[in-house]
Amino acid sequence: MPEFDTAGLGQWTDPDVFEVTAERIGQYAAATNDPIQRHLDGEVAPPVFGIVPVFNSLVPAALSVAPPELLARLVHGEQDFRFHRPIRPGDRLTSRAKPVGVHGKPNGTAVLVYTETVDADGGLVNEQWMTAFFRKIDAGVTTGDLAPGHTFDESLRAVDPAAEVKAHVDEDQTFRYSPASGDPMPIHLDDELAKMAGLPGIIAHGLCTMAFTSWAVLTEFADSRVERLGRLAVRFAKPVLPGQDLTTRIWPTGSGAVAYETTVDGELVVKDGLAELTS
Repeated sequence: MPEFDTAGLGQWTDPDVFEVTAERIGQYAAATNDPIQRHLDGEVAPPVFGIVPVFNSLVPAALSVAPPELLARLVHGEQDFRFHRPIRPGDRLTSRAKPVGVHGKPNGTAVLVYTETVDADGGLVNEQWMTAFFRKIDAGVTTGDLAPGHTFDESLRAVDPAAEVKAHVDEDQTFRYSPASGDPMPIHLDDELAKMAGLPGIIAHGLCTMAFTSWAVLTEFADSRVERLGRLAVRFAKPVLPGQDLTTRIWPTGSGAVAYETTVDGELVVKDGLAELTS
């Protein structure tokens, strides 16, 4: 089996610069069926747009540890954003990434990648923890950092969710999301290649699904104001397919945050969802 190289842990990628435009923000919002007009108009970026400036750093960071020949087995396991301020048109952002943990299990290996994005003055815009999961490959090693916790509190199920938001994943969703996000991974665009990788066919980008859940939270609990969002974290439980319907159920936790999960036909596709909000 190809070996994972833990010597790459802690090594930063080269800085990558991204110029933010209103057009790119609007394109991303439209590609995620975002109903918030400020996002569609490019006035301020949706929260998950934060993945766009760092994408060119993420895969090289993960593959500095994982063997490149395993790229076809890569899916998104978890994502955790910490927002220091929203992204706006005119921002000149610099991002870099480093792998910080490798955790092998019989069902697959998780490579945890940390990223940071700063503005032209060096101010921190956001931090991210992305778990790249290599399906059905056990690295045989566990070392480094674990992803920050955001486990769903099962006691919340004693009450009904405070909100339930339904959304439809369009048949062409992945073909719109790919150019808007800069993610060209073939499992989202080529049905035959997706099946060769052991998937049922083309699957939706995990971050696209996460973007759906983000606007569900913002519209229901934050007056559609991205400025109120301090953290957004999820664990991806099952691939979402084009044409499916999502149901996101949201519970306030009583601590200035909400917990949520998303299902398709009653089956979890996103779990351990957490959004921390300010007043």
